[in-house]
Amino acid sequence: MGTGALVVSFSTANAFAQTPAPAPAAPAAAPAKPPALPGSLDTDRYLDSWIRIDAQSKITVFTGKAELGQGIRTPLMQVAAEELYVDPKDIELITADTGRTPDEGFTAGSQSMQNSGTAIRNAAAQVRDLLIAQAATQWNLPADQLKVEKKRVIAPDGRSMGYGEVVVGQFLHVEAQPKSKLKTPDQFSVIGRDVQRVDIPGKVTGGVAYIQDLKMDGMVHARVVRPPSYSATLKNLDDTAIRKMPGVIEVVRDGNFLAVVTEKEYQAVKAMHALQLAAQWDEPAKLLDNANLSAELIGLETEVGTVAEAGTPAFPNGPTYEATFSRPYIMHGSIGPSCGIAVMKADGSLDVWSHTQGVFPDRDAIAQMLALPKPKVRVIHMEGSGCYGHNGADDAAADAALIATKVPGRPVRVQWMREQEHTWEPFGPGMVTKIKASVGADGMIDNWTYDLWSNSHGTRPGDAGSLLAGRHKSNPTPLKLPKININPNGNGDRNAIPLYAIPNQKILWHYVNQMPIRVSALRGLGAQPNVFSIESTMDELAMAAKTDPVEFRLKHMKDKRGYDVIKLAAEKFGWGKGTPARDHGVGFAFARYKNHAAYLAIAVELKVEPDTGRVRVIRCVSAIDSGQAVNPDGIRNQTEGGILQSLSWTLYEAVQFDKTRITSADWSSYPILRFASVPDTVEVHIIDRPGTPFLGTGEAAQGPTSAAIANAIRNATGKRITDLPLSRERVKTAIGA
Repeated sequence: MGTGALVVSFSTANAFAQTPAPAPAAPAAAPAKPPALPGSLDTDRYLDSWIRIDAQSKITVFTGKAELGQGIRTPLMQVAAEELYVDPKDIELITADTGRTPDEGFTAGSQSMQNSGTAIRNAAAQVRDLLIAQAATQWNLPADQLKVEKKRVIAPDGRSMGYGEVVVGQFLHVEAQPKSKLKTPDQFSVIGRDVQRVDIPGKVTGGVAYIQDLKMDGMVHARVVRPPSYSATLKNLDDTAIRKMPGVIEVVRDGNFLAVVTEKEYQAVKAMHALQLAAQWDEPAKLLDNANLSAELIGLETEVGTVAEAGTPAFPNGPTYEATFSRPYIMHGSIGPSCGIAVMKADGSLDVWSHTQGVFPDRDAIAQMLALPKPKVRVIHMEGSGCYGHNGADDAAADAALIATKVPGRPVRVQWMREQEHTWEPFGPGMVTKIKASVGADGMIDNWTYDLWSNSHGTRPGDAGSLLAGRHKSNPTPLKLPKININPNGNGDRNAIPLYAIPNQKILWHYVNQMPIRVSALRGLGAQPNVFSIESTMDELAMAAKTDPVEFRLKHMKDKRGYDVIKLAAEKFGWGKGTPARDHGVGFAFARYKNHAAYLAIAVELKVEPDTGRVRVIRCVSAIDSGQAVNPDGIRNQTEGGILQSLSWTLYEAVQFDKTRITSADWSSYPILRFASVPDTVEVHIIDRPGTPFLGTGEAAQGPTSAAIANAIRNATGKRITDLPLSRERVKTAIGA
């Protein structure tokens, strides 16, 4: 363990001896690459980037990750408290802020605990040992005789010093070491314990919990008038009457970007509606045929990449299953429409508050859009009411930033309207998959081919072209099209490789570089439709092999941890015990998110109403292995939420559009799961793995839940439906009701 001291030694032997003429100098060696550090410490290597302690022993922990409703603040505080031997309540956590925190990119991919949690835990352990070493030096005692607790270093004779007394000046401004003296699981007092989420009290008591609640001195209100469709251009505007309306401060027109600024919020709403009526647009029809979505997406293919291949799929005469699956475009469906606040200060700098998933990339995009140096723009994260992907948060922040340059000195609050959120947010991409698989004489899968049509699922900020304001203003920045990128994390191809043992397989990604509908990252990226396709096929192959679906999966599962979650979910559900009642069905599915993150298996029971096609999910039983469980209650929260969101995607959600416009402008035209359709019970059983790496939890349930529902409908009706959503209309058609 390093102590922050640098010891340099050298020898003077033969220093003055006569030496021959020097040989020609060798080429300078490249600088040695610094050793890898745990988690995000590797990219922000100084301890005081993560942990600071003041003279009063106040402990502040910094993370570049954002609280998005996933409850990440609580376990991050827990890991710091564990290694510093303090209570989580002694920790103040500062989340994503370009002016204060490390740059950890986007809060995405269920990687907050893997990256930030690992960094904070290791930094805390190293800070603790530095405190002990410094106190040992002051007391002239061996460090191993000292202990820490309750923000104090304690000597054997009872003497103690507060952490703040030990820390002096730049004491913690030292580079972290590759290895930390971490507590072992048998020493844990905070990790592994249910701790109430720190973000909940404000949300249930009406406090300032979301950016939508934030009020600032001198704040003005703005509303943006969006074009009626993606391709519309503003051809005429007479804003004379709007400028005379009560409270109007400014009407902003910059190319196709149109907004109004007022003293009070409702004044902004009224002026926005008047501005909508005054604006005249050219509106060509450039969207695709929603009624023939699968064929349209297949026709957009620009190149083909090989995701994985093994052996040579040959398809002899054994039982073979072949099908085409599809997912429509789906929304984030944020319950609270997006909001952003910005203020242009007297020194020419700009402060922006946003519920973005990436404050640093959003900072870069806003700076580019406004031609400002990056240090002049600060983006501060504040939670928004609904996200899990790239929704309208970054766009609302950019709207506020652009408008703030026209009203310097006053905070500008931009609040989107419901129809703006629904029609302008970047949707989760539509996808098509085609699968062909066969079972050999031994009852095992012998051949597997899988083709998927999708884009990258990522057009996040970082570039001004990813922002609506950046594309609508005069001299717009075009959207930078992402290239195909096949990597272990996966994008549109996420979870396209089955985790099962299959000797002959080939997975191809038919890449679509540009979608006609605005799209970006949605929770899980391609994992949900890929797992839906794979796990639906597993059930069909199990039937072809005349094997129970759970047993069939276990026969093909070589990963012990995957085997364990399948077994546990089946046991807790009571799989195979009894026959479902009439019109009831049971279904099972499994996946390991990204094939290297959390493992999750789920069983569901549902009822299908033959007359209406309505599907009512009755109970869900899941098992999850997220590695070391820091806050088990948080894992349960995330998994339950993921199951319910996936249930909504699976049964209800699909963006509707015609050749010109998005037509899903409200909750009536874009239905989601309602309280009356929530299952009676949702069980989450955690397999804790003390001492193992954090695996992440938030996106593990999306794919398996969809597939388990599809498999249960198949079990109840004898019909396989391969197009999402599994709506009552599709179910009714399938069963011929």
